[in-house]
Amino acid sequence: MTLPTVLPAPRAILFDLDGTLADTAPDLAAAVNWLRTERGLPPTPYSVLRPTASAGARGMIGAAFGLGPGDDGYEELRLQWFDRYQETMAVHSSLFGGVAELLLGIEEAGMAWGIVTNKPARFTDPLIPQIGLSHAGCIVSGDTTPHSKPHPAPLLEGARRLGVDPTHCWYVGDDKRDVEAGVAAGMVTVACNWGYCGAIEPSTWGADYLLDTPTDLLQTLRSVVDAAREAERAA
Repeated sequence: MTLPTVLPAPRAILFDLDGTLADTAPDLAAAVNWLRTERGLPPTPYSVLRPTASAGARGMIGAAFGLGPGDDGYEELRLQWFDRYQETMAVHSSLFGGVAELLLGIEEAGMAWGIVTNKPARFTDPLIPQIGLSHAGCIVSGDTTPHSKPHPAPLLEGARRLGVDPTHCWYVGDDKRDVEAGVAAGMVTVACNWGYCGAIEPSTWGADYLLDTPTDLLQTLRSVVDAAREAERAA
């Protein structure tokens, strides 16, 4: 979905982590299936668990056990899942194909980039260097600010840390909450169709762009930069 007017070239790109930069669902799913195995239950199919990965413990436990916050037994499972996931968070997790090239292209274009995730720092801090993202310009975790997405506070904190006005930032994510947070923060929003995306069709999220691959995002950024430069020359 392309905007009808020429956008100013962004100065920074902020990214969600799980399902956007990194494919972490295999380790998230393995942790919750370990809980099922410990209880003598068969594993929940990965195809059922993957779409819930962006929702973290709530998504995994909901899909694997049919329980949500406030239900009996949920909190015990959540704490056990946290402990298990912390032990095994980087066994199978890796960057999505094309992400390394995307980040390099952003840097070569003179833009900053950072990570804004709802994942608690307990997991974000040790995971990010293990999957090759330690060169991020900023890392805002789910407990960095008093609010998590869809509240705009984490995105605004990311922009502040990069020293960029939020209106000159793009936010990229694979969940409807990401788009809601980006809109609330005054940022251009990108829904990444290569991520987990959940049960709600990404085309209905109201993002400025819906893109299928990290390469598509890099090409879109280059097109916007070129169009903005052409508009400046014509002014």
